[in-house]
Amino acid sequence: MIDILLQTLPFFAVIGLGYGAAARGFFPPEATAYLTRFVFYFALSAMLFRFSANLGLDEVISWPFIWAYALGAGAVYILATVVALIRKRGVEEAAVEAQCAVVGNVGFLGVPMLALLMGEAAVGPVMMVLAVDLFLFSSLIVILITGSRDGRVSPVVLRTVGKGLLNNPMIVSMALGFAWAATGWPLPEAVDRFMDLLGGASTPGALFAIGASLAAKSAERLSVAVWLSFAKLVLHPLAVAVTALLIFDVEPFAASVMIATAALPVAGNVYILAQHYGVAPQRASAAILVSTCASILTISAILAWVTP
Repeated sequence: MIDILLQTLPFFAVIGLGYGAAARGFFPPEATAYLTRFVFYFALSAMLFRFSANLGLDEVISWPFIWAYALGAGAVYILATVVALIRKRGVEEAAVEAQCAVVGNVGFLGVPMLALLMGEAAVGPVMMVLAVDLFLFSSLIVILITGSRDGRVSPVVLRTVGKGLLNNPMIVSMALGFAWAATGWPLPEAVDRFMDLLGGASTPGALFAIGASLAAKSAERLSVAVWLSFAKLVLHPLAVAVTALLIFDVEPFAASVMIATAALPVAGNVYILAQHYGVAPQRASAAILVSTCASILTISAILAWVTP
C-alpha cells in the first residue's frame, strides 16, 4: 500500500496546490471557473475523443461489466436513499445524498489518474463507468427532483434530461470518437498529436481545478458528509466488487478497474446539480470536501487490494 500511496501522492499534491492557490486568493473563483471550463470542454474532451477513437466501441462495451457496475452502484444508491428517507429528508434531498454516494469524480480524476497508474488498458473500463454515471445516475437525479416537484414524470422532464446529455462534452467527445473508430480509419497523425497535446493538459488542469474548487467548499453537516463519504469510498467499491467478482462474469482486470473507479471521491457536478435545483448544496459540498481528503488513503488501499 505504501508504494501505491507514493504513486498517488503527486496527483493529490497538485490538488493541494490548487487548494492553496485559491485559499490564498492567488487563484480567484472566476479563474477556477474558466480553468474548469477549459478542462471540461477542451482538454478532457480531447483526451476522451482520442481514447475512444483508438479503442472502438466493440472494445469497450461489455454487458456483464455494465450490469455489475449498475447493480452494485444501484444497491448503494438505494441504501443512501433509504437512510435519507428514514431521517425524514424528503425525496429531493434523498436524491442528492444518493448521488453523493455513487457518482465519483471519474472524468476529472479517474480517467487521467487510473490511466497512468493502471495503464492505458484501464481506459476502456473507466469510460464504461463514466458512461453509466452520466446516462443512468446523472439522469436519475434530475428525474427524481423534477418529478417530485411536479408530482409526475412529464415529457418535459425527459426532454430536459436528453438535452443535458447531448450538451455534455464528455458524452459528445466519446460518441464522436467511437463514430470515428467505426470507420476503421486511423486518426491522421497531425490530428492524433493535436489531441494528445491538448488532452495532456487535462491531468494537471483537472487536478488543479479540483483543488481550487475545494477552497470554496464548506464543511457544514459534517456527520452526514462523513456518512456519505463512507458510502462513496468504502461501500460503493465493496458493492461493485461483490457484483463483479461473485455475481457476474467480469474479466479480472476490468473488475479491478471498476472497483478502483468506484473508490473515487464524490464528483463536483453533484454540487452543481444540487445548487442548480436548490437542494442541499452545502451537504453535497461537504461530502465532496471530506471524501476528497479521505480518498488520499482509501484510493491507495483499494488500488493495493485490486492490483497484483
